[in-house]
Amino acid sequence: MDYGKFLYEQKKREKMLKAKSSQVVIKEIRFGPQTDEHDYEFKKKNAIKFLQDGAKLKAFVFFKGRSIIYKEQGQILLLRLAQELEEYGKVEQLPVLEGKRMIMYLASKKKAK
Repeated sequence: MDYGKFLYEQKKREKMLKAKSSQVVIKEIRFGPQTDEHDYEFKKKNAIKFLQDGAKLKAFVFFKGRSIIYKEQGQILLLRLAQELEEYGKVEQLPVLEGKRMIMYLASKKKAK
């Protein structure tokens, strides 16, 4: 077998493997530490849609300036979101403070198409 034919077969195999693999889509939702009830419900509705589509969800609370003193409110907000989205997805990572962001990951219970 010559080298050109070998390369052709190898590329063909890689292309087939790539076609079978699935992409992990991560959608983000951003909250403030003092997000209003209506805004929260609107973002929760979008989160439900993302999880039903099979994407992963990255929910985070962004603390600007001195609002970092409201860490507890941010954590309560994210845990409340996790509890309300329990039937659509499961928590992969509990809220963790990284710099000025408190981040939580949720994975869809439904498999992506």
